[in-house]
Amino acid sequence: MPVSGEAAGAGPDEHARTGLPDAGPEAAGPGPGAATVLHSLDGGVSWITLNRPEAMNAVTWDQRERIIALLADASADPGVRAVVLTATGRGFCAGADLRGAPAPARERVPGDVARTIRLGAQRLIAAVLDCEKPVIAAVNGTAAGIGAHLAFACDLVLAADTATFIEVFVRRGLVPDGGGAYLLPRLVGPQRAKELMFFGDALTAADAERLGLVNRTVPGGELEALAEEWAGRLAAGPTRALALTKQLVNASLDGDRATTFAAEAAAQEINMTTRDANEGVASFVERRSPEYRGC
Repeated sequence: MPVSGEAAGAGPDEHARTGLPDAGPEAAGPGPGAATVLHSLDGGVSWITLNRPEAMNAVTWDQRERIIALLADASADPGVRAVVLTATGRGFCAGADLRGAPAPARERVPGDVARTIRLGAQRLIAAVLDCEKPVIAAVNGTAAGIGAHLAFACDLVLAADTATFIEVFVRRGLVPDGGGAYLLPRLVGPQRAKELMFFGDALTAADAERLGLVNRTVPGGELEALAEEWAGRLAAGPTRALALTKQLVNASLDGDRATTFAAEAAAQEINMTTRDANEGVASFVERRSPEYRGC
């Protein structure tokens, strides 16, 4: 269960802290990055917390692999019905920290960079998009580069009012990675996406909400409570229906109408075999509140 954290903020890189989940069962096992990615399971909610506050939670190779494993475990575990991704300290995630990556065994050759991106940043973002449980980002501070894309890949995004989002790549002469050119145009349209990526200006939480990148902006001291409330509502919902809805929405922008309609019909067929779907219909007929079990 999350505990209250300290709110702080003064200047562009000073952001609200969010609370830490208490230690809990580790579905993925301790493994690499266990100390720098905290995990707990409470009330059907898997809390995944980046924990390198001294580095503004710039994500390392070990952290990336642990997050991917925890998201895969969340998909497979019927006891997990929602996920919250958050961080400690002043930053949500300041980008990638490659200093923890395994040393290359040889001199780089053409194809190595593309392979590194596919197996690294893109795998991380795909793990969020493909997680079969709804994922909430509780953005407590700076989300830059891959950190911003990690938040935008989540199904719902909550942000402290002192948080900022930065497409930092252009500042380093780099092309955006981690699915940025896939996510941003779908969220805000191509012109807005280009503006953010061409200039690399810091986007406040309020502006991110106005553009549709953030669902809710709240004072830093209220972020954890709101994340807990939303995650609790999701965890009490019809888990398989939510998973199928997530798949339909995520795929809808990539296919034509016929493909999307066919996927919708297939999802309905699958969902109507679940206990929760039958419970939802029965509760309506019997004029009572449904009791969903996630199956």
